[in-house]
Amino acid sequence: MNCRSKSIVLVGMMGAGKSCVGCCLQRRTKLALLDTDEIVASKFGISIPEIFSKYGEQAFREAETQTLRELAPAKQTIIVTGGGIVLREENVNFLKRLGVLFWLDGTEETLFERASRSGNRPLLQRENSAEAFARILQARLPLYAKVANIRVDTSVLTEEEVVVAILSKLRRLGPN
Repeated sequence: MNCRSKSIVLVGMMGAGKSCVGCCLQRRTKLALLDTDEIVASKFGISIPEIFSKYGEQAFREAETQTLRELAPAKQTIIVTGGGIVLREENVNFLKRLGVLFWLDGTEETLFERASRSGNRPLLQRENSAEAFARILQARLPLYAKVANIRVDTSVLTEEEVVVAILSKLRRLGPN
């Protein structure tokens, strides 16, 4: 199997643009798009914030791992993941088998500003959300760095520019 036939897996912190870039990649490549957060939400029949509120983060993480366990696309697919998917080694192993892992990264300020926009991030529903975000980011940075095949800084790029960078890097990987 060569890199061009492997799935494109997007990992990174909340606010990195994984969902938007995934949709943009889909428009450009016509590949199928799977979003692990959307799959988990549909299994519960409620939104991610509601899952966290009603069942807790642990239940969400269990469902996230189960979703990866069941994921086996027959052909090249774009897979968008939640920011905390790298917290479990088991998840990382599943992701690595699925495809090439692109870490969408950015400056702490940019990521926090983007993540805060929607106001529905369960892990930011705290008194001092900027401090909470910084702690979460610092804990996850080494995990993203360890799992990713390729890092793309999204801080100053448009979604379209990120897509161009991903497709260009994927072509350069060539056959594995």
